[in-house]
Amino acid sequence: MNQPNNRVVLGAIIIGFGLLALIDNLHLFGMVDIFTFWPTVFIVVGILKIYQTQTRSGYITGTILIGLGIIFTLQHLGFLYFRIHDLWPLFLIGAGVLVISKGWAEREIGKRIGPVQFRHSGAPYTNADPNSTLNIAAILSGNKVRKDTQDFRGGEVTAIMGGVEIDLRQASIQTDAVLNIFATWGAIVLKVPTDWSVMSNAIPVLGGVEDKTVPPAVIGKRLIIEGYVVMGGVEIRN
Repeated sequence: MNQPNNRVVLGAIIIGFGLLALIDNLHLFGMVDIFTFWPTVFIVVGILKIYQTQTRSGYITGTILIGLGIIFTLQHLGFLYFRIHDLWPLFLIGAGVLVISKGWAEREIGKRIGPVQFRHSGAPYTNADPNSTLNIAAILSGNKVRKDTQDFRGGEVTAIMGGVEIDLRQASIQTDAVLNIFATWGAIVLKVPTDWSVMSNAIPVLGGVEDKTVPPAVIGKRLIIEGYVVMGGVEIRN
């Protein structure tokens, strides 16, 4: 995903909030009534995830979020009648689907005994060795990962109501690495070596991306951060 596309998405989000505020000020539609549609937040987050993802599990995660948003919206509008705690098995079903999806992906990699194929053909981790990439998802859970590959290419990290901690301090980059992040009501902590320079293109929406790294004296190994942080947090440090 390039920077112009990021600006388009961020601009659309800002315009949306502006329109809501204008409608409320003109008394065309009260903010109290708008809160009836709060589950659409899940739909927006799901669309952002599908737009940003480059893995099969990412598409499934986005689809599940959109489905939950639609169900809860219909319930608030009176078209469906159920209690929230009646739907908890859906989380188990979704988790099972993600596990199966990841298992299929790993099996396909094993059959090919070759590089991982990613959708974004322009990313440095296209056709990269699986040992040189990340594909991590923490949903209602926590995940700690340590990577010491000497040819790190990047990958994808998702944290939804969970936390991910990635330690890359023993890893190295040959050229550039692109890491796609997606944090929603969750947190991602990224530890990188002191000789890496970090360039963040991630878009925070009611969230934050904090880069605590000290820039190296010589810029050679570059980690590029892409993605979205929605009501969550990302911290990058040496």
